[in-house]
Amino acid sequence: MVMNKMGYASSAKLVAALCLALFAGCGAMPSMVPDMAMQPSHPVRIEGAHGPLTTQQSKVILARLKKDGAETNIFDRHLALETEIVGSPLVAGNKVDLLVDGPSTYKSMFAAIENAKDHINMETYIIEDDEIGRRFAELLVSKQRSGVQVNFIYDSVGAIGTPKEFFKPLQESGVNVLEFNPVNPLLARKGWDVNRRDHRKLLIADGQVAFVGGINISSVYSSGSFGKSRPTKDNPLWRDTHLRMAGPVVSEFQKLFMATWAEQRGAPLAPRNYFPEPGSKGNEVVRAIGSSPEEPYSQIYATLLSAINSAETQVFLTNAYFVPDPQLLATLKEAVQRGVDVRLLLPEKIDSALVYHASRSYYDELLSAGVKIYERQDALLHAKTALIDGVWSTVGSTNLDWRSFLNNQEINAVMLGQDFGAKMQALFEQDLASSRLVTLEAWRNRSIVARIKERAARLWARWL
Repeated sequence: MVMNKMGYASSAKLVAALCLALFAGCGAMPSMVPDMAMQPSHPVRIEGAHGPLTTQQSKVILARLKKDGAETNIFDRHLALETEIVGSPLVAGNKVDLLVDGPSTYKSMFAAIENAKDHINMETYIIEDDEIGRRFAELLVSKQRSGVQVNFIYDSVGAIGTPKEFFKPLQESGVNVLEFNPVNPLLARKGWDVNRRDHRKLLIADGQVAFVGGINISSVYSSGSFGKSRPTKDNPLWRDTHLRMAGPVVSEFQKLFMATWAEQRGAPLAPRNYFPEPGSKGNEVVRAIGSSPEEPYSQIYATLLSAINSAETQVFLTNAYFVPDPQLLATLKEAVQRGVDVRLLLPEKIDSALVYHASRSYYDELLSAGVKIYERQDALLHAKTALIDGVWSTVGSTNLDWRSFLNNQEINAVMLGQDFGAKMQALFEQDLASSRLVTLEAWRNRSIVARIKERAARLWARWL
């Protein structure tokens, strides 16, 4: 969210952001989600490599995913509601690899870029002028010069610390570069709103492989959080989660990229085979979800709330920036009352003091309700994932805060089934082994200074 080293905000930028937030906060409270009690009107349908499956074929796949799993309403009411509130389909026939931390993610992304033959579409919140950023830029320039069309979107605020000269070699080589919602109002391509940001992290190679998750393009991710590296004050280890996906669902992520390009009035894209004939690559059922502040509500937020409401056994949330609205708080507490094991994995240290204290201002209320809170030690937790009832998983860019829900473009993948859920469970438990359980008794013994900071930060919750 806010980090000096990655160029999120210097102290001057933070002051400016707070001023903008005050200015932007004069309006009425917006609607966060649709009517969660709406009655689904369509059966759950799944698409395959060659288009929509029949209702019976979809039922067979869902029955297979549900078989031998824990008791859950995910496959019944939730998926039907998700179909109503999300515009993209469930897609079968995908291979999904869970990527942990920067080194493995960058290695996989570099390989996909190097192997691209037709085009590369890339969208990121941050790209820094450092070793990793320059490596990406050099690879993209090389591919463009070899005849592979590269289309690149970066966020104006996210990359505000990156000099414009960094992008010149990309543009001079023929890379189609688009700055999302420029901070400079004179460069605005439509109505200027500095609060509206593109927080997505998306890479697509040849329309065949897609990467989605929480990892930006920065050298801070160069050391993994589970290896032999040790954090220092100046160089903390970063813990994050990403996905590599191959299969028919890549077309859905491609549509999201191209919709952003069109909405931002980018230059016409060079003709390429952006939607190749997809083949089945695996057994995962995946839904691509893109949220935009131009929509009436955040689609990933709405579907997450619906999934939590359907949970019967467990809700495991890992998130870097946890500043919940009243509806999310109520949903988590109601799940505990139903006997659901609700666990939050949050960072012990964070790159924003305001978010850190605002997040902790909710601890007493949640702990009192029976929610378990763990704080990840020895690493700066930046992941945004969820696992519900062991069968509904999501990985993406969406934080559990007001900014993600109301102001940001975000992107997530939702995976169904126990197979991928088991991988998510193992990763969650691995994180718990490096975490500290926060108890209500210990929490209530915190200092007066900490309480004052929490109360003050809470005032800014909506704008963090």
